[in-house]
Amino acid sequence: MKQFSAFVKKEFAHVFRDRRTLLILFGMPIMQILIFGFALSNEIKNTELIVIDKAKDQASQKLINRIDASRYFDVSNMQLEEKHIQDVFERGKLKIVLIIPQNFNLSLAHESKASIQILADASDPNTANLLITYLSAIVQDYQVEINGISAAALNIIPQTRMLYNPQLRSAHNFVPGVMALVLMLVCVMMTAITIVREKETGTMEVLLISPFKPWLVTIAKAIPYLVLSWVNVITIILLSVFVLKLPVNGNLFLLFSESTLFIITCLTIGIFISIKTDSQLVAMLISLIGMLLPTLLFSGFMFPLENMPVVLQWISNIIPARWYYVIVKSIMIKGLGFNAIFWETIALVIITVFFFVISIKNFKVRLA
Repeated sequence: MKQFSAFVKKEFAHVFRDRRTLLILFGMPIMQILIFGFALSNEIKNTELIVIDKAKDQASQKLINRIDASRYFDVSNMQLEEKHIQDVFERGKLKIVLIIPQNFNLSLAHESKASIQILADASDPNTANLLITYLSAIVQDYQVEINGISAAALNIIPQTRMLYNPQLRSAHNFVPGVMALVLMLVCVMMTAITIVREKETGTMEVLLISPFKPWLVTIAKAIPYLVLSWVNVITIILLSVFVLKLPVNGNLFLLFSESTLFIITCLTIGIFISIKTDSQLVAMLISLIGMLLPTLLFSGFMFPLENMPVVLQWISNIIPARWYYVIVKSIMIKGLGFNAIFWETIALVIITVFFFVISIKNFKVRLA
């Protein structure tokens, strides 16, 4: 145990001695949190929409048909009661709900106006804003149509509520994404480069033939990045709360535990890359290209996954950042507990075990 702790101290000394490494470890999360003050918006297509039609009259059916005919929404056949709306939103199964009140047609005919209610999941403010804009535009088109065939001017007044993010602040979207991006890059790239550096300098062979067990060498090299990643998580949360005014609505311990699981997942990927490569440059390129782009494209952070082809949606399932992004949003933004993120946690555990097992099978005590 003394040998192990001494080796870990040596690795910490290596990290703190390299200013470039420190800049990547601590400069990256701070700069990204402060600079990433915006989120890219994209066109939303074929979003599932549930309509709670209390009127069930001719006017409400025409409105539903018009919405379903658009390329922006697919009206679901799922029957949903109003009291279960919150549960569906919490599970992340739905982004928008339309409620048509009773006597919709009568209100239009006798009062020349009627109200409808639109509920949207605003934990992703850009998507929610676009969905409400599209739906409101369809309602306005329908209103123009019925005004053309009615003697009186009829008004339909949408009433909207933005759940989880009433102010539509983009920080609710990019903070979870930056957390996933920073931890993925730091853990994978730095772990891979550190171990490969020992191969290039020839010191890895000395370590492997020493009395110190080879697998402990690898773990000792990963521990500093586990600890420093914890510091990154704390830094990002503090910046989010005190600078961006984004409170953590869920359990902090649960958020920290899930972040630890994601960090371990990334560390095992970094170890696997280091085992399969012999050059720091190759390890860096694989880490950047293999981790940065998939995290940006397939995590749901910048581009809605539902807009992608089905094949790419399936591919996104093997990207750890996708599951962690959902976990962070569920805890920080929606304030949900472990039950809501159980399957995302299982996905991260499976990915971690997979890379751990193949790393052990591919680990070679002799490098030559």
